[in-house]
Amino acid sequence: MEPTTAPEANGPPSYLPPFEQATCARALFLGERLDLRALERGERLAASPLVIRAGERGCAVLFRHGSVVLFGLTPLEEVSFLAQLAPMVNQPFEQPELEEVQIEFRQGSFEGVEGGQVVLQEASFERFQLLADALAKSAVLNEYEKTIGGVFDDIEPIASDLQRKGGSSRSSRELVSYIGGTLRIQHRTIGRVEIAEKPEVLWEHPELEKLYNRLSEEYELSERLRALDSKLQLIAHTAGTLLDLIQNRRSLRVEWYITILIVFEILLTLYSMFIQQGGH
Repeated sequence: MEPTTAPEANGPPSYLPPFEQATCARALFLGERLDLRALERGERLAASPLVIRAGERGCAVLFRHGSVVLFGLTPLEEVSFLAQLAPMVNQPFEQPELEEVQIEFRQGSFEGVEGGQVVLQEASFERFQLLADALAKSAVLNEYEKTIGGVFDDIEPIASDLQRKGGSSRSSRELVSYIGGTLRIQHRTIGRVEIAEKPEVLWEHPELEKLYNRLSEEYELSERLRALDSKLQLIAHTAGTLLDLIQNRRSLRVEWYITILIVFEILLTLYSMFIQQGGH
């Protein structure tokens, strides 16, 4: 089925949540990935990102990177919808990260964030998609900021040990795990989630770019991504430096073993020669 497009001059799309003055948007980062193939074959309200009906009066915007943004659902409808979505979530998180905001609709008004809530001129799919994109990216950043915060706390003692002792008791496997974890997060935030990229819907609706820029600034997406990337680089650099030290020490230890063996062999040869000369 072809996706429903934005409202045209002749009339509204076949379905649009009948929001009047206000509603709520809730973004949840559910897991490592969301399999949308089954939903894409069903009825779609819009695409890129995918928008489908949810609840009696609401809709949901879904992202392959594992996020879903719900508009206008009651608590019971949200629980029911997420339960239906659960089989499509790969590697779900025990506690999904949440980003929530109230929305007010004012025709002919400024569009952006005002008084802690989002102001939109109308309840259109393209506006929901833009807001969902910003909320989903913020929820992803929330999750990885917490993860990196924990790793950063672990890395700090390692840096202190390097300064005081010239080394650390951490194993090579643990250090490689730190490096692998940073690469994984960089791959997800830059590759899958594309936090630094603008949503595709702006190609068809460039008039809404100011709205998206205001949302991006409100949730500090670029600044938080740069801060996260700086921490990732520092963690990888610290772990890599210590790993190099461990490998160098192992190489030096092997060289000492080889030297001792060579000296022992020389001494053994000299001893054999001395015994042979003594026998004559």
